[in-house]
Amino acid sequence: MKKIYVLDTSVLLQSPNAVLGFQDNLIVLPGCVLEELDNMKKAADYEIRANTRWVARFLDQLRAQGELNQGVALPNGGELRVEMNCIDNNTDLPCSWPGDKRDNRILAVAKNLQKTKQPVIIVTRDVFLRIKADVIGVPAQDYRNEQVEFDIDEQYRGWEEQDVPEELIDRIYSQGQLSWNGKPNPINKFFLLKAEGSAQKTALARYRDGRMVLLKDTRPDFFGFKLNLLQKYAREALRDDSIPMVTLMGATGSGKTLLSLGVGLEKILDESVYRRMLICRPNVSMGEEIGFLPGDEKEKIAPYMRPIYDNLEQLVDSHPDRYDNEHELDGKVAYLFATRKIVTEAIAYLQGRSIVGQYILIDEAQNLTPKQAKGIITRAGEGTKIVLVGDPEQINNPFLDSRTNGLSWAVEKMKGSPLHAHITLTETKRSNLAMEAARLMK
Repeated sequence: MKKIYVLDTSVLLQSPNAVLGFQDNLIVLPGCVLEELDNMKKAADYEIRANTRWVARFLDQLRAQGELNQGVALPNGGELRVEMNCIDNNTDLPCSWPGDKRDNRILAVAKNLQKTKQPVIIVTRDVFLRIKADVIGVPAQDYRNEQVEFDIDEQYRGWEEQDVPEELIDRIYSQGQLSWNGKPNPINKFFLLKAEGSAQKTALARYRDGRMVLLKDTRPDFFGFKLNLLQKYAREALRDDSIPMVTLMGATGSGKTLLSLGVGLEKILDESVYRRMLICRPNVSMGEEIGFLPGDEKEKIAPYMRPIYDNLEQLVDSHPDRYDNEHELDGKVAYLFATRKIVTEAIAYLQGRSIVGQYILIDEAQNLTPKQAKGIITRAGEGTKIVLVGDPEQINNPFLDSRTNGLSWAVEKMKGSPLHAHITLTETKRSNLAMEAARLMK
């Protein structure tokens, strides 16, 4: 029996092509959803405006095929209908629930559709709407087509400890690599190989093409900072020019941004591998629209880039030739921007570009949608490296969570590709206070 899926506005704002994601079933859009979409045409958020326009154009094309309130065939074999019976609140909703409230009008549609004896399911990103649907006996679910399968604690970490015979440790140090006959692993997964019976005898390696390859760079120092095990893995992935995409997850203070910026500076200033570093943060388009701020492009996005400046100051000031005063330090950081060795842009401005020979750093990538993440990654031209860093437990976008954000989605989709490496950092090293707060304030 075909099912009836009632879609909420939140689903279409996150993924406008969701109407094509339910096979040959009936998709119902309540009239109040169209009203809310109409109100979103001039939303401050660029992504929301773009998604709203996509839905509008798609529905307009369907309208040419027939009457939407009677049902129109979808390209994937399903059917879409706009349902207006929520105007009459003659349903089994609790009398204390206002009939003119949007969520209640959606619930009214679902309750009335249940009278057809077909299975009716509300699809929404709104947790409270799902709870209210459960109260009145209407099945409800999150939109699952653009979410990873696992909770954040179960997601791919990019590294693992492995006990091996002691002779394998000796062999990998003598040969630089060894054939691996153990269980298959995603390419570019990192390992701490530990000798059986001798915990002090270890090797840091990366799995590649059926082999364990010894890490090239295990130095503990990085711009004056001491790196832990996972940060060494991250540095290895960032420094490897054969891996054009790196994703880093970790809590606040775990060193994600600092490592990414530091390696970028090395690759641009010392090795001339890339022309420049391009830095973007999705906060620019997720919060207040960039166009509402005064000044030119650089001045508009400057408030969003202050965490980047903070990290650059740490890296520059950690140089052996430390700067004696703030003015000298500011001048050195400003020089990097003045010479366009580092460029900052709003994510909205990446659309339609082909970026060649650059080191692209997307900070706070957990606030990307899957669509945005794909759009950014597909901007990479030849000789470009893309680094996405973020913490899926620190999401500001109201339409995203730890399963549906673009960073988690990109990690799962790219896992196992030879062009991608991922590391989840687990230790906070910002300060003793930050470490203590991360441990106690869970």
